[in-house]
Amino acid sequence: MPPRRLEPGYHDGESDSDVDIFDDFGASAKSKGKGKGKAIDRGKKEKGKGTSKEQPYAWEASYTRSWDTVQEDEAGSLQGAVEDLIARGRRRRLLAPAAAIRRTIIRHLILLLDLSSAMMDRDMRPTRFDLMLQYAREFVTEWFDQNPLGQIGVVGMRAGIGERLGEMTGNPQEVLKAISERHKLEPTGEPSLQNAIDMARSSTSHLPTHSSREILIIFGSLTTCDPGNIHETLAECVKDRIRISVVALAAEMKICRELCDKTGGQFGVALNEGHFKDLLFELIPPPAQRATAPNARGGATAPADLMMMGFPTRLPDTSPPSLCVCHSKLKSEGFLCPRCGAKVCDVPTDCDICGLMIVSSPHLARSYHHLFPVKTYQAVTDLDDTPNPSSSCHGCARPFKNAPQQMAGSSGEGMSPLGRYRCPDCHNDFCPECDVFVHDVVHCCPGCGK
Repeated sequence: MPPRRLEPGYHDGESDSDVDIFDDFGASAKSKGKGKGKAIDRGKKEKGKGTSKEQPYAWEASYTRSWDTVQEDEAGSLQGAVEDLIARGRRRRLLAPAAAIRRTIIRHLILLLDLSSAMMDRDMRPTRFDLMLQYAREFVTEWFDQNPLGQIGVVGMRAGIGERLGEMTGNPQEVLKAISERHKLEPTGEPSLQNAIDMARSSTSHLPTHSSREILIIFGSLTTCDPGNIHETLAECVKDRIRISVVALAAEMKICRELCDKTGGQFGVALNEGHFKDLLFELIPPPAQRATAPNARGGATAPADLMMMGFPTRLPDTSPPSLCVCHSKLKSEGFLCPRCGAKVCDVPTDCDICGLMIVSSPHLARSYHHLFPVKTYQAVTDLDDTPNPSSSCHGCARPFKNAPQQMAGSSGEGMSPLGRYRCPDCHNDFCPECDVFVHDVVHCCPGCGK
């Protein structure tokens, strides 16, 4: 039997009337809002197109920039990108002053870490807090390598107070231990710049005048909970000649800028993870002494007085255990003060008995490269003026290439097409790798010993 054909106005009594009613209502509502729905859908599509063109999050942009920095050349090699990075380092070194600058090689630094709840933001991967601890450990290691006569103390800011995380010491292992226990440094509450700076200022009040007093603040919050007038604290820091530097992770604050400007420090806002590390590592070299600071004798600059130091005697591990004057613990190894014979655990430090500054001769020698830096090697563009050019590098004895190559940076930017860099004193030629190694690690020319 063929199926029955229904008329348009016919209604079957056995069918589900509710379903038909709601279907008709939905269809009518759909027909009424048809134009509006299209407008909404069109707006959503346009909004989606607009958001795709907007600037991504900071952590997304960092990954985008990472592979844009290194690009292949026509032959598919990364040699050009590597040479460009070396050229940037050479250009930055060429901008440094060639003349000797009076610097303070005995430094005392207080590291202020922001441990407020704002450090848990994820605009820097994985969080601001984790990235700060990672870069702080790298900073401490490199700081002690470049400043072996310096000492570092650590202070935290959280819950409106300042907490002393580590005493000032010249042993990098103790400083790293103080900032490696993450469970003791969980961020909470609001920071207090005034309380933390007062605590840091009290830690440096007993230091002699020939040493530098510095405070480095890693600040990620936009607020500070202070009990009093922070400008009075700033005036005390200027009076005590304490240099304050701030690395901000969120935005620039007026009080942070004033702290740096009035005390002679450096201020910077980190744009991304790489910029954050660059701002920190720019503070590793000792700062130049300020010539306009008045002193008690009425002169414009502080006089260059002689300092009394002592070179200790190192005790081996097989020596009988004895008490140290710094921790009152029985230890076999240690150092004996040359003046009073007291035993200390590490050097450099000040003897707790007689107050003599105890240093080791290698530490003192390594600190001189800031005062007398290695002269910048000159890029050799041609060998016409050289009667007998050397065929190999004076540092590593690797043979030079005969044919000049097309470099990523031109000779005016500090790069040599021949791969030769000549010392202006001893006139020996070095390869690019030895040039960077001499200026960044050795800090002494192998040819002339300067």
